[in-house]
Amino acid sequence: MRAGVATLTIVDRDLVEESNLQRQALFEQADADAALPKAVAAERHLRRLNPDVTVTGIVADVETRNAAELIAGADLVLDGTDNFETRFLVNDVCLAAGIPWIYGACVGAYGLALAIRPRISPCLRCVLEDLPAPGSSPTCDTVGVIAPIARVVAGIQAAEALKILAGQTSALLPGIVAVDLWKGTFDVFDLRDQAPSCPACRDGRYDFAERHATSAELLCGRDAVQVRPTSAARIDLGALAARLASVGRVQANEYLLRLKTDEAEIVVFADSRAIVKGIVDPARARTLYAQYIGS
Repeated sequence: MRAGVATLTIVDRDLVEESNLQRQALFEQADADAALPKAVAAERHLRRLNPDVTVTGIVADVETRNAAELIAGADLVLDGTDNFETRFLVNDVCLAAGIPWIYGACVGAYGLALAIRPRISPCLRCVLEDLPAPGSSPTCDTVGVIAPIARVVAGIQAAEALKILAGQTSALLPGIVAVDLWKGTFDVFDLRDQAPSCPACRDGRYDFAERHATSAELLCGRDAVQVRPTSAARIDLGALAARLASVGRVQANEYLLRLKTDEAEIVVFADSRAIVKGIVDPARARTLYAQYIGS
């Protein structure tokens, strides 16, 4: 925000919750109390930091139907996602558009970062080859995340971003950075001898950008399912709140509605997407969506 970047776009599908606050320094208790979408809360805080920067928060799920449009015109993409499926999608659309991006991930006290330049350095698919199998990797909900590792990974990503934006690519770290704050280790795995070789880099085959978005998916590491309706029609949240008032506890603002019932908590966004919490069965989540929101 204070390093010379003129325009910043933030895309996030979720809302601020109290459990986020120990590791996500951008948000405050008031954001969680108001159930603000993360993109909206981030936009407001960052605008106060530097009003000369154009900051746009977009409340949306990054998926195959919108990913290319969301990154169009960007000079650089920074990864702040929480699952590999979205990262592989971002990898594909950035490669297709020729936009550099910086992968970052952390869990527990361990973190990774990698700057990726299309056709120049190995991409995420070159390094990992394919999506990790479900359940094969720890998540923040199974082992937690300590706040310092989130700051360290973000700091490495920011430094690599500044090198790219300043045209100082010779100063980029030569490969994947792996940090373990608990053990006190900092390793850089040199990838300079590895040429871009995956189907996306070699053949222009963007498999993850061409996959059809599922109507309901279990969110990684969380007892929650995201439900995407077939049509992305806007919802009148005020009218929906009035209709659901007799069903359970309702909290609503201009961005989303939160309904708590005995079985689950349903967060409905203005774009008609919903996150059903306390449910791990996509079919059941779709049923609850149809029951309370509509088909």
